[in-house]
Amino acid sequence: MSAFIIALLVLAAASTGAMFKPGEWYRGLERPSWTPPNWAFPVVWTILYIAIGVSGWLVWEARGPGLAMALWLVQLGLNAAWSWLFFGRHRMDLAFVDICLLLLAILAYIIAASAISPLAALLFAPYAAWVALAAMLNRSVWRLNSA
Repeated sequence: MSAFIIALLVLAAASTGAMFKPGEWYRGLERPSWTPPNWAFPVVWTILYIAIGVSGWLVWEARGPGLAMALWLVQLGLNAAWSWLFFGRHRMDLAFVDICLLLLAILAYIIAASAISPLAALLFAPYAAWVALAAMLNRSVWRLNSA
């Protein structure tokens, strides 16, 4: 898998955030006081998607196909599904399940990648932290808006 293919896969996952935007529905939801400001999301996600791509490329270059790359692909698919579930389908419950699975896939990737490229694993640490925060936010918004 070339750097070009990895970049295309990351762009495809990132594009779900552009296809399924928060919009009026999200603006009408009750959110916790600790919700990050709206401007933070595109800034943070841009940095994270670059790190995701570089990490995947480092693992691919060092080892090629294997468990770590399979986990990298799984996390990318779960990542892409979240925006569709939360913003597209308005299914905060399914989005929460998805983001919990995403966090598990990220942590599993970090473990698998650490034996191949410590830098690749390290590049996923901020991603894991952000997704953990996003999972808490997802759960809080869901609870605040459950009837």
